[in-house]
Amino acid sequence: MKVLLLHSHPVESSYGAALHKAARESLEKAGHIVDDCNLYAEKFDPVLSREERLGYHTVPDNIAPVKDYVERLRATDAIVIVTPIWNFGWPAILKGYFDRVWLPGVTFDMDEGDRGRLTRKLTNIKKLAVVTTYGGNRWRAFLAGDPPRKLATRVLRATINPARGVTYLAHYDMNNCTPETRATFLAKVRKEMERF
Repeated sequence: MKVLLLHSHPVESSYGAALHKAARESLEKAGHIVDDCNLYAEKFDPVLSREERLGYHTVPDNIAPVKDYVERLRATDAIVIVTPIWNFGWPAILKGYFDRVWLPGVTFDMDEGDRGRLTRKLTNIKKLAVVTTYGGNRWRAFLAGDPPRKLATRVLRATINPARGVTYLAHYDMNNCTPETRATFLAKVRKEMERF
């Protein structure tokens, strides 16, 4: 299976980078072909320009500014997102990726004759996993509504394949973590990615 591995952490020596490396190596060990999309390393521009927003619904011209990223998305069978959670949301670079790449004509078609009814287009993607870290504990995330979890397990799932579940692996309370909790979570990520 071809897996698009989306990574969004700016520090190459971070725990997030270690999770990214573990996910990539484990997916490859399992025999998957990995398209490693490290958004910071690739210097992805997350800013949706005025021109892009004005042409957002103009298919296929809207694809031109991010054509390479769209082709990678269309060519994959699965997506694994490795990202930290900052302020109960994804880093701006990852949010910008979704704003700029998951476009009309790419992820959905809109039927103007049926009051804006959407038709899913990413039928090529069969599986989705998210590997993430939170600074706060699970209870704080719950009280805040845990928007990143809902975005993955509800919005992305509905966009990709509503019939399939989402593998969501989260290390909460990074502010109080220990070498042992980090090692345990890293091992869990390796195991889950090897059987993904």
